[in-house]
Amino acid sequence: MGITKSNLFTEDQNQLAKVAKVLGHPARIAILDVLLTAETCICGDLVEELGLAQATISQHLRELKSVGIIQGNIEGKSVCYCINPEQWQYISHQFTKMFQRFPSSHSDCC
Repeated sequence: MGITKSNLFTEDQNQLAKVAKVLGHPARIAILDVLLTAETCICGDLVEELGLAQATISQHLRELKSVGIIQGNIEGKSVCYCINPEQWQYISHQFTKMFQRFPSSHSDCC
C-alpha cells in the first residue's frame, strides 16, 4: 500500500482519520466506555474491568493518548487516565458535522 498523501487533505480531515483509526479497535472503545461511565480518573482498574493483560491495556491507552482522547496524570507509581474534555468536544463536533452533512431526505441513492 502506498504512502498517504496527507498534504492533499485538510488538517481536520487528517485529524479525524487518525482518531477514527484509533477508535477502530473494540478494546479502545471498551476503555472509553469505562472512563465515560466512571466520570473520574481511573488508576489501574482497567485490567480487572476488561480482563485484558496490563501490557495490552497500556498499549491501547498509549494509542488513545496519542490522539489526545484521553489524558493521564502520574499519581505515585501509577498513571491515572481520564477523558480529555477539550479533545472529546472537538472530536464529537467534527464527527457530528460530517454526519449532519448527509441529507435525511436522500433516500433514492443507488
